[in-house]
Amino acid sequence: MEYVDPIKDIEQINAIKEKLKKQSQRDLLLFVFGINTGVRISDLLALKVRDVFDGEKVKEFLYIEDDVIGYFINNAVKFEIENYFAQHDFKMEDYLFKSKKDLKPITRQQAYRIINNAAKEVGVIGKVGTHTLRKTFGYHAYRKGIAISILMSIYHHHSSAETLRYLGIDKDEKQVIKVDVNL
Repeated sequence: MEYVDPIKDIEQINAIKEKLKKQSQRDLLLFVFGINTGVRISDLLALKVRDVFDGEKVKEFLYIEDDVIGYFINNAVKFEIENYFAQHDFKMEDYLFKSKKDLKPITRQQAYRIINNAAKEVGVIGKVGTHTLRKTFGYHAYRKGIAISILMSIYHHHSSAETLRYLGIDKDEKQVIKVDVNL
């Protein structure tokens, strides 16, 4: 597997969202889901509608069999899921990221093409692939003050140095974390 980078620039993230919104709600959801949860691409592609929807509303947490943690489905992801469901008639057993050709999910290769092409078209420099979604999540979570120990747990890393390296964060880089308890 080739090394890929996180997308560090929020403006580029928003540009990719706009590009994908014009292209396909499914593709937009894939991107938004990945960068907001940190779920592995293989797990994302295996998701079924029942994993994120209880029959009435979008679930608050996603639970993947092999993981001991639940992944929070934030408002950005919920919004895109609801838009996606409004555009298609899904059954609970349908794959969330269903191929346009058959009832199977899109392939890793197709997910790569979707993400890589959108990133290139909006001018993202660096190596971008499916793993970029997971790295982008971690990079921005860390920058917003999420403890490195939590990210280590999500990524199943054994040291904070390993996680920082994975996220593309230089140990000597100046870090500003805004802790605003706003009591």
